Amino acid sequence: MTRVLIVDDHVLVRTGIEKMLAEAEGIEVVGQARDGEEAIRLTRELLPEVILMDVKMPGIGGVEATRKISRAHPESLVIGLTASGDDTFVQRLLQAGAKGYLTKGSSFEEVVRAIRLVASGQHYVDPTVASGLIARDPQNNHNNNPFSQLSEREMQVALMIVNCQKVQEIADSLFVSPRTINTYRYRIFEKLEVRNDVELTHLALRYKLLDVTD
Repeated sequence: MTRVLIVDDHVLVRTGIEKMLAEAEGIEVVGQARDGEEAIRLTRELLPEVILMDVKMPGIGGVEATRKISRAHPESLVIGLTASGDDTFVQRLLQAGAKGYLTKGSSFEEVVRAIRLVASGQHYVDPTVASGLIARDPQNNHNNNPFSQLSEREMQVALMIVNCQKVQEIADSLFVSPRTINTYRYRIFEKLEVRNDVELTHLALRYKLLDVTD
């Protein structure tokens, strides 16, 4: 029996996935988490074999949660789950230690297949996402998406900003000072050539790093 933890900031999504997986033989949902922090805690407590991890969440986010879980609990394997197959997120998540990547448009059969493959020690990436990664010219990463210039922490802070989190909230979530967050914010603006949070949000929407339905 493959033990699965579902992580998503939308309760309807978590509930829907759990109900769907209840019909799959050999798969047991052992818990749900609403954000990255809770995912880390429940992984420690429940020791799931596979974690379906939403990428875009408030707080530390799916990429950072994946990195921390992969380091502390390498036996718990992460499959990223998001509404889009944006190259930037796919690459960051896989670099963070994820073993698979699915879009929320994936079929029931594909989700089950991904869980079983990853649990058996293999990797799984949504075919449409994989095609995009193969087609992408590695020599032009920065030209394709300006967010590729950002470091992991800068990307994390940028996503928290565009999700309307205040400097103090971000600082509290990342256990750093507001001054440090403002330094990251300045670097982000400089690299992306934006002047304020509104322009940063527009850029994030343009490159599909922000879900307008969230």
